[in-house]
Amino acid sequence: MPKIHVIHENDAWVEPLRAAFDELALPYEEWFLSEGVLDLQATPPEGVFYNRMSASSHTRDHRYAPELTAGVLRWLESHGRRIVNDSRALRLEISKVEQYEALKAYGIRTPRTLAAVGRKQLVEAARKMSGPFITKHNRAGKGLGVKLFQDLAALERHVASAEFEDSVDGITLIQEYIRAPEPFITRVEFVGGEFLYAVKVDTSLGFELCPSDACQVGDAFCPVGEQAAPVAAPPRFQVIEEFRSPLVEKYRRFIADHGIGIAGIEFIQDAKGDAYTYDVNTNTNYNPAAEAAAGRYGMRAIAAYLGRELHAIDRPKVRAA
Repeated sequence: MPKIHVIHENDAWVEPLRAAFDELALPYEEWFLSEGVLDLQATPPEGVFYNRMSASSHTRDHRYAPELTAGVLRWLESHGRRIVNDSRALRLEISKVEQYEALKAYGIRTPRTLAAVGRKQLVEAARKMSGPFITKHNRAGKGLGVKLFQDLAALERHVASAEFEDSVDGITLIQEYIRAPEPFITRVEFVGGEFLYAVKVDTSLGFELCPSDACQVGDAFCPVGEQAAPVAAPPRFQVIEEFRSPLVEKYRRFIADHGIGIAGIEFIQDAKGDAYTYDVNTNTNYNPAAEAAAGRYGMRAIAAYLGRELHAIDRPKVRAA
């Protein structure tokens, strides 16, 4: 019987999805691709395949999981299987450079960014910045490599120190620092290619922005902000009621054209109100406290969407019988 196949490398992030599948009585199977063997002569099973491979897999000792997943996705595609977040989506997930170049084609503004390989080249790239800037890893997730620098000398000291950590793909980005009037960013969630909700994320503690409980418990913050968190801080993640932005339609067209059915896209606004999109997460997670307060549930929406996709591929067989 055809079923939903979930491709991933992190059990903690899949737990709420399992619960949603069980609630809706949907048949599913997990493909945990930290390592394995791909038989190119074999025929893949029938069903819907949901790719949740993460750019930060190497931080969980799954260094080659994205490369293995890329091979599996192409194999599935060659057999005409229905894939949510296909090989095009994976390429965007594991490269900020790919993301920014793709976003520009849709009139979506991104921060000025330079990509560099090598410590000397990183410093040379930073010379082209006129104000504060940040570094980040090209293959990132979890705020990897994100640090704020006020001037070139601070970067030179960091690059020469033992604290400097290269991106897993060797590419580090120098990016203009967007100074927001208030310390928050906005994350826009899509399921089934359609807008689900937007969430306001407090950045006063830094840029470790993964919404799931597993991230907040196990991952350290990457401090780049300039404000200390208030003593009585509001919830870090808050669903925005009646969110409206012209970016929603641009994002919707962007993901539709890049094989993405499920994603969370993040932007920040400067003092003039100009929005800069800086991250596309095709392996999206949701904050349970924010969702409970709003009565909106992302993993349930994903499970229901995948269930509809599964029933859609099943219908022709029912008719034929």
